[in-house]
Amino acid sequence: MIKVFKNFKKKDYFIMLICVILMVSQVWLELKIPEFMSKVTSLVQTGSGDIGEIMVQGGFMLLCSFASLITAVIIGYFAALLSASLSLKLRSKIFNKVESFGMQEIRKFSTSSLITRTTNDVTQIEMTVAMGLQMMIKAPIMAVWAVSKILDKSVEWSALTGIGVLILLATISTILIIVIPKFERVQKLTDKVNGVTGEHLNGIRVIHAFNAEKYQEDRFEEVNNDLTKTQMFNQRMFSIMQPVMMLVNHSLTLGIYFVGALLISEAGMLDKITLFSNMVVFSSYGMQVIMSFLMLALIFMMVPRAQISAKRINEVLEEENTIKEGKFNGKTDVEGEVEFKNVTFRYPDADENIIENISFKANKGETVAFIGSTGSGKSTLINLIPRFYDVTEGEILIDGVNVKQYKESALHNKIGYIPQKAVMFTGTVKENVTYGDSGKGKVSEEAVKEALKVAQAYDFVSKMEDGVNSHIARGGTNVSGGQKQRLSIARAVARKPEIYIFDDSFSALDYKTDLNLRKELKKYTKDATNLIVAQRIGTIVNADKIVVLDKGKCVGIGTHKELLDTCEVYKEIALSQLSKEELENA
Repeated sequence: MIKVFKNFKKKDYFIMLICVILMVSQVWLELKIPEFMSKVTSLVQTGSGDIGEIMVQGGFMLLCSFASLITAVIIGYFAALLSASLSLKLRSKIFNKVESFGMQEIRKFSTSSLITRTTNDVTQIEMTVAMGLQMMIKAPIMAVWAVSKILDKSVEWSALTGIGVLILLATISTILIIVIPKFERVQKLTDKVNGVTGEHLNGIRVIHAFNAEKYQEDRFEEVNNDLTKTQMFNQRMFSIMQPVMMLVNHSLTLGIYFVGALLISEAGMLDKITLFSNMVVFSSYGMQVIMSFLMLALIFMMVPRAQISAKRINEVLEEENTIKEGKFNGKTDVEGEVEFKNVTFRYPDADENIIENISFKANKGETVAFIGSTGSGKSTLINLIPRFYDVTEGEILIDGVNVKQYKESALHNKIGYIPQKAVMFTGTVKENVTYGDSGKGKVSEEAVKEALKVAQAYDFVSKMEDGVNSHIARGGTNVSGGQKQRLSIARAVARKPEIYIFDDSFSALDYKTDLNLRKELKKYTKDATNLIVAQRIGTIVNADKIVVLDKGKCVGIGTHKELLDTCEVYKEIALSQLSKEELENA
């Protein structure tokens, strides 16, 4: 929790100091009220004061109450300002930290957990800070000051107040010992609920198509019931606090008046008036002490959960990135050259290598394709180039420099990446095509249109209501799979990179569109290096070099015709898609 408060700036601590000063003033004002009440009581009992003097004392009481209200409003405003400022900084830090994560860190935390930590956990801290600044500081000041006011009034009344405080502390401590372990479980179950909900929304069409609504409902019901039961247990435990506090509160009041009645009945006439006045004051101060502990109890209900939330947030912020950024700015004499030297890769905590001892070189202007059966490591191999993961052994060179030495922005500016699953963002067609920063300045509208034409997307975009300014829904739900792929390709083309990476980016296209797209790409990207992962032989048949993978190992490198003669794995894949005549004419 202390680490979280390091996000406050100097001016925030200055505001906190102002809040503390105002709280001391507020406590002083509230504790002055019983003193004026005592004077009013004495004036009424002795009959020594006229109605005007009583009204003056009553006026002071009202003035103190109004001033206390004003200070409370100011403190509340500053507390809200500080807590909102802290949550803003925390969310920003978490977001920026997650942006720097590699795939290994994302997998470690899970998407649903990161969302919960950014929203729910930060909200818990925000509420605790807002309430804590108003109560956690005020309550101890109030309790100590009020106790100092009543210590010399009566041993019996002081003992009653002490017993009441001990009962409250025992109750609060017992409840916290039982409940604190449950708070961490609540946050983890919240992660699960978010995970199941997200999965349900992402797969809604499949769920409907397979009549799996009941199955999904049961899954959600299970995690939701677990969360509800845990929350209900916590709330039931905390619900014990309220009646105990009310019981102590009322019992203390009755005890003070009962003891006071006994003391007054045994005292002389002058002492009776003093004792009665003291009893009125003591009951007020006694209530102030109890109210202080009531405020602390409310904070104690929030602090443990905020502590767990702070721990979860710190886990994200303190996570050490496995991908270390280099310092090289990307300026080289060579352009578009990609070389793998004895590259081996194994996923973290995996027992076997996914790819093993891969070596090849792609020169500027060449098209290098990768083919193999499902699970052979094609996508994994090219995902090592933009450093989504780092190699386990060997090295990858871009323009003669190890990718680990590059600044991330410099490395990514050299690459136009088209993922296996096309990703669209909320916005317009133009915003999706010009997405990101290529380091080459703003992309013109003409360049957008040119990229769309190369990607065979201009025809359907021009038919949309607002052309390139037409809206694209989140995830591209208002366009087809093939259209998303073409827009994704247009995004890479608009960057004009040195190296294009196509990760099975033509799979949703019909053969005619695929053929036309490859023809246009060949013209447009003739000076760039093209790395293509494909399932179709037709897509890569004209590649300068084809790398054949089988179970993570390279079993052949060459042209289409060379591999038909030398690589049995490639020949099997080719014959499964095309006839002998088609292969000969390819």
